[in-house]
Amino acid sequence: MEIELTNDGSPTLFVPELNEHYHSTKGAVTESQHIFIHMGLEQTTAIKPRVLEIGFGTGLNAFLTLLAAEKLKRDIHYTSIELYPLKEELVRQLGYPEQIAPDRADDFYALHRAEWNKEVTLNLHAATQPKNNRPDSQVENATLQSVNPTSSLVQGCEQLNNRPQRNCRETAVSEAGTSDAPRFTLYKIEGDFTRYALNGTYDVVYFDAFAPEKQPEMWEQALFDKLFDLLNPAGILTTYCSKGVVRRMLQASGFKVERLPGPPNGKREILRATKVQAGIQKE
Repeated sequence: MEIELTNDGSPTLFVPELNEHYHSTKGAVTESQHIFIHMGLEQTTAIKPRVLEIGFGTGLNAFLTLLAAEKLKRDIHYTSIELYPLKEELVRQLGYPEQIAPDRADDFYALHRAEWNKEVTLNLHAATQPKNNRPDSQVENATLQSVNPTSSLVQGCEQLNNRPQRNCRETAVSEAGTSDAPRFTLYKIEGDFTRYALNGTYDVVYFDAFAPEKQPEMWEQALFDKLFDLLNPAGILTTYCSKGVVRRMLQASGFKVERLPGPPNGKREILRATKVQAGIQKE
């Protein structure tokens, strides 16, 4: 792989074998912030959003979401599935945290060091302490904590099975803890999204696979049907790809699809798909 600078000054990776970049050459950080944070995460009304990312890649989307959790003052559960994880040495050469939030570099690399196929929680309150107040040897261990799966929001709802689903979600949030600092829970899955059986439910999907002409197996009707079923009511899916064939597949799955303005100086349009309420028939 090769590192290339994009138009906003942030780097991306180029894959010669696919003749494809990991991000828009018009601006890697600008694209991710606009499509997935502004048009996706910030639009959900979920109290404690559960995010599903298709393609962990460089970890840029996860890092921006972590920072957004603090800004929005919301606990976020972040699931990301990736078939080809990148080596940390390569990721370090990109220097994303040094450009975006230098004081949070420890958090960015903690995302990459987090064990695959295991939930961990990054304590944002600990992470925001001045670095000079934390011994360097404690940085990694202070921010990553294993999560007991039985304490997850989904299983919490199962235990409150006598209450309506939405009230269940709200109660689980209120009983999860009273810390003023938001928590960022990460679950990285090393696997093939086209074959992996996800068993959670989500409020936001970042669909960030390579372009349809480069990775056609990721842009099939059955996969969009699968994502529709995984989303909670009013759940949101955002993607950089605004092609008509993608829009029609999303509509066929049952989504209400909007064409929205793309990032500044970037793509003209992007797509946001919303899971409509029950009773609306799929096309």
